[in-house]
Amino acid sequence: MKSEKKHNSRRDFIKKAGLGAASLTLGGLGLSASSYARIRGANERMNIAILGCYRRFNALMESLPKLSDDLNIAFVCDVDQKRLSEAQAKVKEKMGMMPGAEEDLRKILENKGVDAIINATPDHWHAPATFMALQAGKHVYLEKPCSHNPREGELLVDFQKKYNKVIQMGSQQRSALETREIVDEIHKGLIGDPYLGVAFYVNSRGRVPNPRQVPPPPTLNWELFQGPAPREPYMDIYFDYNWHWFWQYGTGETGNNAVHELDVCRWALQLDYPKQVIVNAAKQHFRDDGWQMYDTMDADFIFGNGKTIKWDGKSRTNYYTYGMDRGSIIYGSTGTAVVNRNGYKVFDLQGQLTRERKADEVAQTTQPGGAGGMDGLHIMNFINTIRGTAVLQHQPITEGAKSTLLGHLANISYRVNAPLSMDESNGRILNNPEAMKLWDRQYEKGWEPKI
Repeated sequence: MKSEKKHNSRRDFIKKAGLGAASLTLGGLGLSASSYARIRGANERMNIAILGCYRRFNALMESLPKLSDDLNIAFVCDVDQKRLSEAQAKVKEKMGMMPGAEEDLRKILENKGVDAIINATPDHWHAPATFMALQAGKHVYLEKPCSHNPREGELLVDFQKKYNKVIQMGSQQRSALETREIVDEIHKGLIGDPYLGVAFYVNSRGRVPNPRQVPPPPTLNWELFQGPAPREPYMDIYFDYNWHWFWQYGTGETGNNAVHELDVCRWALQLDYPKQVIVNAAKQHFRDDGWQMYDTMDADFIFGNGKTIKWDGKSRTNYYTYGMDRGSIIYGSTGTAVVNRNGYKVFDLQGQLTRERKADEVAQTTQPGGAGGMDGLHIMNFINTIRGTAVLQHQPITEGAKSTLLGHLANISYRVNAPLSMDESNGRILNNPEAMKLWDRQYEKGWEPKI
């Protein structure tokens, strides 16, 4: 009875994800006979390597075991030996088989038996590792932000076209059943003509230590951590979450979390590139600590058709301005929709609730890693897109790059302390040569992208 219940649960999950059937031949992984038999014995199972074994890895490991009929975690990869061995053990515990382990992703990309990678590395590695994976013939599930700078977003689109592999950006709310439903209804006129999207996020991030130059931890390959980034001395706060707040490796809260909410707004309002970006941002809390960039941002993205997206990001004050910690509010001519990871509410012009739907499975919102049922649905859509059985890819890189660009434009406006005007056909900055210097980045010699 227990096994039948598990089978039915799996069937329900597949039904919700809208899955199809296909057959793939696997092999060449250098696995044990028993492990290889397990792979061969499962129709449709795809060999995945996970790059990066920390917060997002741990969140994904809550969803990936549910997809064990569809994927096999063949390798894990991390530049820290402790995290690497812990990731191996977790995959063995959750999925019943020990994956291979490598600290250098290039060795995994050389392996012909790996079909696809999940790229959960720090931001400065997102695009370069994806370029390399595409050149090696792999499909890529790429965590947001898809790039560290706008030029990498352009290159991702070019690489995808050249190598004809699937890239799915990990803005997993694109696969949330409730969000897909309400966005479709908005497109059909549920709230009239949508004209404004407000994307918001609050958190209570605390004081960050002032960085000190120290030797790297003995388990960390600091050279590989830096990878495509120009070389710098190791600082004691880099090797954890706090790299997000340093331009060398991170993209701030706007790359870290705004991309999710901005993406929902852009999707609902059916927008591409803005004509103007106006930003007011500053470091407002713990002003003497080691956090390098802003922690509070108000940004307006103004589009040529009279529509606007606003970003309200407060990383270090946890007051719920909109009654929740994160989400998107879509204002229309006849009503308003409030959308977050756990469902939606619709209100009329008198502010009366007219419709509500809650997600069956509660997702994390501001917790590091952001685990939730959307992950499994989004990765399943990625796999089915590779197979050719998905009705629609939920977040192709052409769309993911546009949403990520909004975050980059806000960051650039903050860094040059000036509003920006853009070409509405491609998002490129028109009015500020200093700002365009931040369109790309310097790479460590030998790591420059080459298409």
